[in-house]
Amino acid sequence: MKPNEIHLQDWFRILVGEVPASFYLELVIRAAVFYLLLLVAIRMMGKRMSSQLSRNDLAAMVSLAAAIGVPLQSPDRGIIPAVIIAVIVVFVARWVAARSFKNQDFEEFSQGNISTLVKDSVLDLGTMKKARISRERLVAQLRANSIKQLGSVKRFYMEAGGSFTLIQEENAKPGLSILPHWDKEFNASLKKSQELKVCQTCGTLKKNPFDQNTKCPKCGDHNWTEAVTE
Repeated sequence: MKPNEIHLQDWFRILVGEVPASFYLELVIRAAVFYLLLLVAIRMMGKRMSSQLSRNDLAAMVSLAAAIGVPLQSPDRGIIPAVIIAVIVVFVARWVAARSFKNQDFEEFSQGNISTLVKDSVLDLGTMKKARISRERLVAQLRANSIKQLGSVKRFYMEAGGSFTLIQEENAKPGLSILPHWDKEFNASLKKSQELKVCQTCGTLKKNPFDQNTKCPKCGDHNWTEAVTE
């Protein structure tokens, strides 16, 4: 449209557009066709598409959405090009899935790998940085699993798909509290060790006696606090 044809008070154009009324019947047909096309495409790409999206699945969905969005609403665009794009996307997605099944290196390249964020009750700050996950998000995920302190955690994984897996210690040991610092009443109810200290940054344990300026062997921080025993 030309600039002089655009008017804010032209509500008919804003709401209805500049298409004949018959296009709205055509729009129903287009929407039904594309909906069925998406269902078929998702079905052909496997059950994983209906559960949790991997990188491959997400790329396929975005590509399908981009292919369908324009011809769905544009009367001058045909349906066949979108169908061709959908067929190509499904073919590539199935090929990547098949290739990933046969080749573990290709699977790690295309889908990503598992990251160990907590190992033996200690935060792996280097892995967290590579995975681009903040400390606050990590401890929030642990709290969502009813974890109050790191001593209860044997392993905490970030899966390739972005989900989290917790493996708890069979016998919890003293560790760093992950409760919010402002929740003073809850923090005060925790039992704390007088003999063990933990690094406030990564949760590394250290026995007394030691100087408060002692450097943490894991992360190099100098801030220590009492270890929580329960």
